[in-house]
Amino acid sequence: YLPTLAAMEARVEAIHKGEAPEAIWLLEHPPLYTAGTSAKVADLVDPDRFPVFEVGRGGQYTYHGPGQRVVYAMLDVGNRGRDVRCFVRALENWVIATLAEFNVRGEIRPGRVGVWVVRPDRPNPDGTPSEAKIAAIGVKLRRWVSFHGISINVEPDLTHFSGIVPCGISDHGVTSLVDLGLPVTMADLDAALMHTFPHFFPPEGGINPSCAI
Repeated sequence: YLPTLAAMEARVEAIHKGEAPEAIWLLEHPPLYTAGTSAKVADLVDPDRFPVFEVGRGGQYTYHGPGQRVVYAMLDVGNRGRDVRCFVRALENWVIATLAEFNVRGEIRPGRVGVWVVRPDRPNPDGTPSEAKIAAIGVKLRRWVSFHGISINVEPDLTHFSGIVPCGISDHGVTSLVDLGLPVTMADLDAALMHTFPHFFPPEGGINPSCAI
């Protein structure tokens, strides 16, 4: 994990200097927890379960592991309009559009980071549909170049999330594409990510100005 972070930071520096093009890395990590800049110690429920790494991205604790696609987005936001809010919204909508390729409706919730799905098949005690997180988003910008990015649950061991309070949210669950009953592979997800990416981050530069789906 640490060599990967070092390689990512080196690439960010090279992009800033104009020595390397933008890049999207699609990775899969061994089981580990990461602590963002807003992480609270109390949210690390089981500190001895997996290695814990403090990273410079925004957000709180999150889990990475096999069956989860980690997307590191190293993009020159400075040359794409310098609008951080629009950039983050474009990342969210990129995930939503990717999930839609599998007929999954991803949604954003005010005050809750990430992308969520409604689970009518798993109602709350009061009968209302529950909601579960399927993707996390945590980014950092250095000299207007972004890094870190997105994680999307394809088929991780969902019990591994129990060692933390994911992103500081304890009253909602976590799900995955396979947990939703979809036989989606990493290759399927990667193809969908690549298909939808240019809509939000055109190859000629900029960010999709709609910032919404």
